[in-house]
Amino acid sequence: MGEAQETSGSGAPIYRHHERTRPFQRAAGDPEAIEAVLDHVAGRLGAPAFVFHEVASDLVHIDVHAFPPREGRDWWTLLTTGMSDMPMNTPGELASQRFAELMLCLPASWPMPAPGALLRSAAAEDERWSWPVRWLKLLARLPHEYSTWLGPGHTVPNGDPPAPFTAGTDLCCMLVMAPATLEPELWTLRRPGHQVHIYALWPLHREEMELKLERGLEALLDRLEILEPDGLAAAERIDPGRPSVAVRLP
Repeated sequence: MGEAQETSGSGAPIYRHHERTRPFQRAAGDPEAIEAVLDHVAGRLGAPAFVFHEVASDLVHIDVHAFPPREGRDWWTLLTTGMSDMPMNTPGELASQRFAELMLCLPASWPMPAPGALLRSAAAEDERWSWPVRWLKLLARLPHEYSTWLGPGHTVPNGDPPAPFTAGTDLCCMLVMAPATLEPELWTLRRPGHQVHIYALWPLHREEMELKLERGLEALLDRLEILEPDGLAAAERIDPGRPSVAVRLP
């Protein structure tokens, strides 16, 4: 008999990833798949200003496309391609969610590398500004490294116990959700033989993650909805100085 599944206070399963043993497997990007993702979001996000390319890719080739602020969307949007080149190891009843890409949102004032400089620029080399790109790449590859999956409601902490993503913020955990800053019709795109889901990463404080683990996702969302100026969409846009909505669990 196998070991009992570890669960949180809310009854949700907890998965712990052990040290990887599989060897490096070089991967290249799929131009057709990249074009399909970019075409799918072009009407809402426009064209990317630049791309954080990977030089050497393991398992899947993860690029991060940076869409600049535009009218009606005053923030940067970062979107992966390559995560959906391989299926995730979802439970059988969730087979339709095996393919995904990830996005996150940054303030319009966030320092970005100048086109052409890319990862060699000061902004990209400074961990205070580059950690969102690093986390997109890390989580886009995680399901394939550990034969697991990511989906709405999953939380991934920065270590155990979780440490802040970088100096100057107490945010230390990522929550995977359907995007609050994209219309529902953009949450999925059809590819030959399957659908690709676009999930957003929402940064959380440790207390917020603990609230979700103990009380469930809805309890956390109820509190995040009070964020100004627009509730859950504000939770999706990274603000390093955002106060916790669950400083103390009553």
